[in-house]
Amino acid sequence: MSTDETTATTAPGDSPFRSEPSTRDEAPQYVLPLVVRIERAAPPARTDALETAARAVLVLLGDERSLGEGEWARAVRDWQDARIRKVVRRARGAEWRRAESLDGVTVTGQAAEVRVFPPVPLDGWPKDLAKLQVSGTDLDDPEPPADPEPGVPVLWLNPGLEMSAGKAMAQAGHGAQLAWWELTSEQRAAWRAAGYPLAVRTAAPGQWRDLTGSGLPLVRDAGFTEIAPGSATVVADHPALR
Repeated sequence: MSTDETTATTAPGDSPFRSEPSTRDEAPQYVLPLVVRIERAAPPARTDALETAARAVLVLLGDERSLGEGEWARAVRDWQDARIRKVVRRARGAEWRRAESLDGVTVTGQAAEVRVFPPVPLDGWPKDLAKLQVSGTDLDDPEPPADPEPGVPVLWLNPGLEMSAGKAMAQAGHGAQLAWWELTSEQRAAWRAAGYPLAVRTAAPGQWRDLTGSGLPLVRDAGFTEIAPGSATVVADHPALR
């Protein structure tokens, strides 16, 4: 789907999960564009797309260009100082080739391909990205995904919510980002060196209740699209955070 929002980890009065107006709304607003490749003849599986989108967010955050004085660092800082917005759009054929020509990183899953771009102003999208469609990202899993491998970080989805694949991709990206913020620099480096292994799965109802009370990073959506404001969408279960 389209616009999803949270905010960076801060003091309680400026919580990352406030849907109410905050001081972050006064800052220039940026968005992180993600484009998923969906060819008519060979769309990716839903879980593969979700996991690839989450890794793409981590790749952007850990890229040297996003750090220190890197060429993307200012945009990433400005994005994280305001509302954290992610927009997932789809592309195929020539649209995808044009997207790949723009500054960014393509992350590949089992079959899914997601390209992530440095944050842009809300009203400053590159032309070739602005005209891509937001709708049409509904994807399916041909068979239920296997249980996550032991020790792999898991982004658990709320079993009580129905979200389009694009919406869920953005939410998985939020969860990965919240886990990243909570890790030490050494833990981040280890995750990066391993290639950001992770899984995205839907929790069982009882498991979800336990997860939301566990103290692990929890994403609450601002409610701009598809679901009600304040809905809990993802718990980021990284072994280092337990």
